[in-house]
Amino acid sequence: MKQIVPGLQKIGRALMLPIAVLPVAALLLRLGQPDLLNVAAMAAAGDAIFSNLGLLFAIGVAVGFARENHGAAGLASVVGYLVATKGAEILIPVPPEVTANFTGQAAALAEAAFRAKELGKLSVPAGIISGLIAGVLYNRYSDIRLPAYLAFFGGRRFVPIASGFAGLLVALCFGFGWPVLERGMDSLSQAVLGSESIGLFAYGVLNRALIVTGLHHILNNIAWFLLGDFNGVTGDLKRFFAGDPSAGAFMSGFFPVMMFGLPAACLAMYHTARPERKKAVGGLLVSMGLTSFLTGVTEPIEFSFMFLAPVLYVIHALLTGLAMVLMDLLQIRLGFGFSAGLFDYILNYSRSTQPLLLLPIGAVYFVLYYSLFRFVIKRFDLKTPGREPEEVAVAAEVTTSGATPAQGWISALGGARNLISIDACTTRLRLVIADQKVVREAELKQLGARGIVRPSSDTLQVVVGPIADQLASEIRAGLSAAPVAVSEAAVADSSALLAALGGAANIQKVDVHATRISVTLRDPASVTAAAIKSAGARGAVAVGESTWHVIIGPQAAGVALALQPA
Repeated sequence: MKQIVPGLQKIGRALMLPIAVLPVAALLLRLGQPDLLNVAAMAAAGDAIFSNLGLLFAIGVAVGFARENHGAAGLASVVGYLVATKGAEILIPVPPEVTANFTGQAAALAEAAFRAKELGKLSVPAGIISGLIAGVLYNRYSDIRLPAYLAFFGGRRFVPIASGFAGLLVALCFGFGWPVLERGMDSLSQAVLGSESIGLFAYGVLNRALIVTGLHHILNNIAWFLLGDFNGVTGDLKRFFAGDPSAGAFMSGFFPVMMFGLPAACLAMYHTARPERKKAVGGLLVSMGLTSFLTGVTEPIEFSFMFLAPVLYVIHALLTGLAMVLMDLLQIRLGFGFSAGLFDYILNYSRSTQPLLLLPIGAVYFVLYYSLFRFVIKRFDLKTPGREPEEVAVAAEVTTSGATPAQGWISALGGARNLISIDACTTRLRLVIADQKVVREAELKQLGARGIVRPSSDTLQVVVGPIADQLASEIRAGLSAAPVAVSEAAVADSSALLAALGGAANIQKVDVHATRISVTLRDPASVTAAAIKSAGARGAVAVGESTWHVIIGPQAAGVALALQPA
């Protein structure tokens, strides 16, 4: 289980890259419609993105899953996806009734159209599978060495080749297993959609409950891209934009919560804050409330009370499930390309069913959230923002003259030597670190962090809002520009470290990243983690199946040279 959850979190993070293109697709498709700008080319451009979501998922997932987010994995995923989908398209059986009324070329066209339509139902899963395969192959074989006469195809060039052969296997599975896959898809859709209120309530509650782990992205992908079928288009989100009047059940319930409920929760937290703290937290709460109302980005609010007052989060999750059921019972159908905020509500107003009913329901949810949050906070004296104890002033190094914001974050996270991997999703920094104990939460909160999550002993998530990706880039740039002080250096014994890593024969490749080295191994089982630290390393962690990151300090380049394979 310790390995499964981090793996699923990595998949969830990788899924965010292709999902990030959906807002522009929805915007182009919607603005190009006759009832708005009436620009056919614009609508076609948006539709092109929706029609090729499988390919986008293949590229995005591969790049997000690959070590160092290398683009070679994206190329490999395209090769795998094209081989898989085109191969499966030929192998999918065609029922006799499809061509019964046609002959010659017309029959061939009808057969091709049927296969393309059927395969379209699984384009997104095929893209995700192709992306995962390409990402795993890149992490495993990007450093492979082939015999001299095949050396040109070694290293990263080998990954698209391997991905192509893997795509052939996927094509065989999809093609020959199509009847089983189709029945499985239909059964899943009928089971979830047939469960009606129970299924929607469970989806709403789990969607919020899984946010802490990041696994809600996987749940959303099933609901938004797989469930249901409308003229060959699957998924609640895709069917909504394809004009399915029954689509939107898995999106509508978020609007009362994100546009009205959570902003009301912010107001309740402000009114229950200590008088001397209201000015300090007022700006933050107003900013988070407006962000939720306008864009539907809610994680900054949720993480502000998720750990300080878990009972409020339980209430929030239950109210979300209730909103999903209520909107469905009233046959309100709303949709979004990004999230359930005002912008998407206005943009997709004419496509929606009974959209005006959101306003009275939203007003009820505003009162409900405000009343419940205010009562529970005061009744149980919960330490929501503005009510928590005053924190000890943090070290002045965060605001040291000449220090950049990125350097402040690096310092609060334990310094450059403590950061092994830096990534981000929509609102969170996702970090792999050497030592949780040296992370200074008080400083992180002063810098603007709105929540801290520790999914495992070596991973850390810091909620910072929509600036997460930009901040991650700045921190990576700061690591390259700011070497660790000499006084922090570790005196690493290269010979002992080599032995701890399984010996010279086990080293496949060594790369240097500022103060740490990345070692790709032939047999990861030969590594002795305790011996790595005994050799003088400040920390070490396995990243992927065959790679270890070892924190050395300023000596990293010299140690890497000593470890290089012959």
